[in-house]
Amino acid sequence: LDIVKKCCDDKTRKGYIFTGFIIATFFDYVKIDQQILAELAEFGIVFLMFTIGLEFSLNHMKRMKQEVFLFGILQVVLTAFLFTYLSIALFDLPLKSALVVGTALSLSSTAIVLTTLNDNGDIHRPYGRYALGILLFQDIAVIPILLLVSFLGKPSGSPSEIILGTLVSGFIVIFTLFVVGKYATTKFLGAVADSKKEELFILAILLIVLSASLFAHVFGFSYSLGAFIAGMLISESKYKHQIEADLVPFRDILLGLFFITVGLQINLAVVREYFFVIVGLTVAILLLKAIIIFLITVIFSFPKRAFKTALALAQVGEFSFAVFALAKSYQLVDNEVLQVLISVVVVSLIFTSLSVKHVRAFTNLFYQNPTEAMREPIGSSPISHHILVCGYSLLGQRTVEELKSQGIPYIAIEHDRSLVKLGEEKGDSVFFGNAASKRLLSSLDIKNATAVIIAIDNDEKIRLICEAIQSIDERIDIVLKVSDRRQIEKLSDLPIKSFVNQNETVAKLLVDQALKCEIA
Repeated sequence: LDIVKKCCDDKTRKGYIFTGFIIATFFDYVKIDQQILAELAEFGIVFLMFTIGLEFSLNHMKRMKQEVFLFGILQVVLTAFLFTYLSIALFDLPLKSALVVGTALSLSSTAIVLTTLNDNGDIHRPYGRYALGILLFQDIAVIPILLLVSFLGKPSGSPSEIILGTLVSGFIVIFTLFVVGKYATTKFLGAVADSKKEELFILAILLIVLSASLFAHVFGFSYSLGAFIAGMLISESKYKHQIEADLVPFRDILLGLFFITVGLQINLAVVREYFFVIVGLTVAILLLKAIIIFLITVIFSFPKRAFKTALALAQVGEFSFAVFALAKSYQLVDNEVLQVLISVVVVSLIFTSLSVKHVRAFTNLFYQNPTEAMREPIGSSPISHHILVCGYSLLGQRTVEELKSQGIPYIAIEHDRSLVKLGEEKGDSVFFGNAASKRLLSSLDIKNATAVIIAIDNDEKIRLICEAIQSIDERIDIVLKVSDRRQIEKLSDLPIKSFVNQNETVAKLLVDQALKCEIA
């Protein structure tokens, strides 16, 4: 089902949710151990939080202070307060239940919104930057929200004892992971990278994620908190891109399982009984949330930009499922209420794929002032028209030096950690990773590269790299150094635009230089 969704240009997780719904409706899934399902769901969130931690950069946050800390804080606090108040006033929910509902509904969908904005090319527009900033703060806010739910669910202990114990445990976890963990992970990953065994590198990443998650859980925190911190520890290392490329398949599979378990929780009887309630709540939540986001952002920007931001973030995010699951484990919210809320979240996510994808069309229905659009600047774009150099051996190093001398932007990839370290010492832009990894190439924005220079001698590796590049975009130009015509014939089936024959080129230079010599 998800394959069908992808073929229809829909890259969200709705296919997994629908699969779970089908299983729950037409198959006897009651026999499945609910504890196993909960653990699968937890692992999905753990790996998602780790990848978010990888993208969490303090330097990036400094450049987006207003979007993250002003817009983000106001959006989460005001939205959570409004929905908490309405839950008590209109639905007579207890305070604890209302707080869970209010905080969960304040979150938006990081995965769906950012994926769609990136596909549309709007991630670098001003409204895309606003949405990104608010989502970044929401990702940070997930941790205290989960802690709040855990705090509300504590069966015993005075508030002061719980707060003191949480602070002490938090200090131990953060200090250990940031101070000891950062040093240990750097040394550990370096030693594993030196082995040049890809399977060991992947196992090392999994070990780091699971160890950090378990360590946080031992002190009473969620697994996801430890995973998030583990991601931050590696976020600025030279291994970041390769780690992200290696981990994405695990994240997507486990997150897919998480969304299937969400679909399994949808009760068709509840949907039938409360159909109009679900539709009404969805519309009300989307409108109220959009109004809050619009009012927050319109003060500091144009109405059109604020409207786009509100439309992009009006839905309820996938992390609300984790909040609801934790609340359910503490019995903070009635199961029937949770079923209705889960259905509301699913409907809002479906709406998101339409609203964000066609945000300009929706916006033009309300704002048709072209002058404002002209005044709205486009944000800075990532590096483009750069040369991607695969390999940083002697040939790769000389290629990089030539590119630098001509002022041409470049990025180099090398799988040998000693060569990466050498590049760092020279001040070259060299990243650790496997150049045949499609995800790594995509993370380095290969689609916007002017060309790819392969500075590697191994024919098998050259073939793997070329096939990976071709699978991303057949229009990408590839330049390759070969030793003789036999190698050209051997690699002629690959999409290589230009072969540089080493022997012929050197021979021509030798003859040219010889002809310049004078007879004594």
